[in-house]
Amino acid sequence: MERFAMQQLVCWKDKEKRKPMIVKGARQVGKTWLMKEFGKRYFKKTAYVSFFNNQRMKQIFEEDYDIRRIVMNINIETGLEVTPEDTLIIFDEIQEAPKALEALKYFCEDAPEYAVIAAGSLLGVAIHEGVSYPVGKVETMELHPMNFREFLKAMGEEALERLIAQKDYLLIRDCRDRYSFWLKNYYYVGGMPEIVEFFSAHKDYAEVRNLQNGILEQYENDFGKHADKSSLARIRLVWNSIPMQLSKENKKFFFGQIKKGARMKEFELAIEWLLDCGLIKKVYRVNKPGVPLKAYIDFSAFKLYLLDVGLLGALSELDAGSILEGNAVFTGFKGALTEQYVLQQLVSDTSYIPYYYAGEKSTYEVDFLLQKGKNVIPVEVKAEKNLRAKSLKVYCQKYNPEYAVRVSMSDYQEEEWVVNLPLYAVGNI
Repeated sequence: MERFAMQQLVCWKDKEKRKPMIVKGARQVGKTWLMKEFGKRYFKKTAYVSFFNNQRMKQIFEEDYDIRRIVMNINIETGLEVTPEDTLIIFDEIQEAPKALEALKYFCEDAPEYAVIAAGSLLGVAIHEGVSYPVGKVETMELHPMNFREFLKAMGEEALERLIAQKDYLLIRDCRDRYSFWLKNYYYVGGMPEIVEFFSAHKDYAEVRNLQNGILEQYENDFGKHADKSSLARIRLVWNSIPMQLSKENKKFFFGQIKKGARMKEFELAIEWLLDCGLIKKVYRVNKPGVPLKAYIDFSAFKLYLLDVGLLGALSELDAGSILEGNAVFTGFKGALTEQYVLQQLVSDTSYIPYYYAGEKSTYEVDFLLQKGKNVIPVEVKAEKNLRAKSLKVYCQKYNPEYAVRVSMSDYQEEEWVVNLPLYAVGNI
């Protein structure tokens, strides 16, 4: 498999003033594989240290931050001689060893010649619990589930992926049936690397769902192990309510639909915990489509999505036939699945930070707003070939943006006021 994040790590490796790198991301998105594969491809040696159930290595960092002593212990742990010019040092599950996280500051200041990369699935939770973060002394990269272009490559469809990257919309149109086939499969399989790899080899939909349910179970086990008891029930309520929240026509997160009489104050810590784990994505409403969008955030209104479209289907107990073949019962949820897919591509395959906009009294809503330089781009999401975009048109008449985007199953086309982008090419937005 190929991950586009690999190129980011190569750029980091070649920097003249390189700081230690921290790879953030939820459990099972492929952080360990990426780090090890990076070491295998671009370094002569890889010194891999995991702090999970590794009391000896945790203790090494408790004594002091003498880098020479630490490196000698890495030599003993890995059976390698760590040399700055050709060795990648990997610290995995670093949230288990807070002092090792702090030690990255001293690698940066006292031993910048060493290439050090670290990762931790629950790093955000650990930091909120009081672990000191080496601000300004590390670089960070967030790893997401595989996006649709990575999925195509994993399925052996390099040519289809290449057409998207080249923006060759005439040839993309000619291949629309193949793109549609793989997009439906991506909706079901999602982008968790272990599952994508299995599906590439076996095409077994039933086992894909078993693997997805295993990941969901692992996440819920994390709730019990790492969340405090006072938050546990609320975390589970928020997590299990997301499919229902996304199935509504108005996808704003309503606390009253978690349980009767619920208020934001009761559940904001639960939402932050899930955000810290990387398990959900939060998209804020803006009161005005002005630049910068961040200046117009309404913190009381937001939408929540899962990290992966395949896991959303599994959590919703959607069967493969509904997604791949469609049926009348599934139609109402298809918009939720499509919007989840688009959000996932925006955060993993572009540099945009998505927001959304709702008109006064919620008379209309634009699914996503993106800031591109001095422009604000409204984005309407359609699950099928339907090109009617009433809310987008109302928005454009009111705010007259330089251009607007509608993503749907229709082919690429430019109209006077909107560009239609095929869903499978949403990363080109």
